[in-house]
Amino acid sequence: MSDTSQTPNEGLSENTACGLAYITIIPAIIFLVVAPYNTNPNIKFHAWQSIFLGIGWFACSVVMIIPILGWIVGILGFLTIFVLWLMCVIKAFSGGRFNVPVISGIAAKQAGVLA
Repeated sequence: MSDTSQTPNEGLSENTACGLAYITIIPAIIFLVVAPYNTNPNIKFHAWQSIFLGIGWFACSVVMIIPILGWIVGILGFLTIFVLWLMCVIKAFSGGRFNVPVISGIAAKQAGVLA
């Protein structure tokens, strides 16, 4: 019998935490508050980018209040944000980073990393 005992890592892996940050805004906030995730700049970047995408989603909801033109703009906004969100989730779980054009610069600044 060989001794292959390894010390298990505590908590989530970095890729998993980055990907989970995009699953609603709640995990993103948790990762910004709870150690050791709040000390990892990559996880913080994904958490902030998720929060800003959530703000964009909320803004599209507000625009939908306006009849006809608001509905068109809101639906196009929802579709755009959904595609961006999906690309972010896929890249985050695979260990990469998808930079959303305007949001990633702000998220990088908040996380203290280079965009």
